[in-house]
Amino acid sequence: MVQSKVNTEVGAGFPTGAQTLPTRTIRVIGVPLDMGASRRGVDMGPSAVRVAGLEARLEALGHQVIDGGNIRVEVAETRNSGDKSARYLTEIAETCSRTAEAVLKTLEDGMTPLVLGGDHSLAAGSVSGVAEFYRCQGQKIGLIWIDAHSDINTPATSPSGNVHGMPLAALLGLGPEPLGALFGYAPKVAAENTVLIGVRDIDAAERANLRRAGVTEVYTMRDIDERGMRAVMEEALRAAGRGTAGYHVSLDMDWIDPEDAPGVGTPVRGGATYREAHLAMEILADHGRLLSFEIVEVNPVIDEHNRTADLAVELACSAFGKKIL
Repeated sequence: MVQSKVNTEVGAGFPTGAQTLPTRTIRVIGVPLDMGASRRGVDMGPSAVRVAGLEARLEALGHQVIDGGNIRVEVAETRNSGDKSARYLTEIAETCSRTAEAVLKTLEDGMTPLVLGGDHSLAAGSVSGVAEFYRCQGQKIGLIWIDAHSDINTPATSPSGNVHGMPLAALLGLGPEPLGALFGYAPKVAAENTVLIGVRDIDAAERANLRRAGVTEVYTMRDIDERGMRAVMEEALRAAGRGTAGYHVSLDMDWIDPEDAPGVGTPVRGGATYREAHLAMEILADHGRLLSFEIVEVNPVIDEHNRTADLAVELACSAFGKKIL
């Protein structure tokens, strides 16, 4: 049997816990929002991920973790859903505004935001907070959107009126305006620094909206199948990082195949495997330009023994520097 040769001398780059990247102070922000989707249950996602040991497992890597609690979210049953083309848009925009302020404050305090969802509409708030922080420093950010869906519908194109299918459109300046105009400007990210990875369920209107927004860096599951995860991630990170301070990563757990992540808001067969998902996060960590991170669409109601939340924690650990050796 051939054994790996690992240099264990002091300063060799393999400290205890295989943490080779600089440690961070991470603030966890829960956003128990589920008004953006038809299927309920993702409001329990932040609790499920916490129960899976997020704080302890990140601290084992050497990070300091501070739990900032949950953003206040209205209860859907107490509100009118409003216009059917964008249901609960007012309430979602209010939640996103609070989320944006919390993320901005986290960065101002010198911490890394780790946002737990909740449905994906919350990303209109989290990304806005990161973009605002760096805009005030004269810098822009990249956005890595890892998802089975492109989430670039607008109220005019959405077949369902579910706002969790609209946050990327809002961030790119296509609307809806209450989400896109947080902090008083749009777009929040440039099309050339916006990257989609793992998409496999895009409708015709979303294809048109991608072209309209000018997004060209779209890597489907076919690209991953044909080219491999490493080639896709390296190319994607170069695009998101070109001329930016770094990038926000928005990880929808439905990117992963339902065999490994059954408890998600909108499962779609044919997603990334367990190892492909970890490899993507490990490569992300290797580049060292992560500004903020979020995990969305964990739905404990349809999960199996909290498997999906547990995987979410594993992937967060890989993104924040956990290594095999």
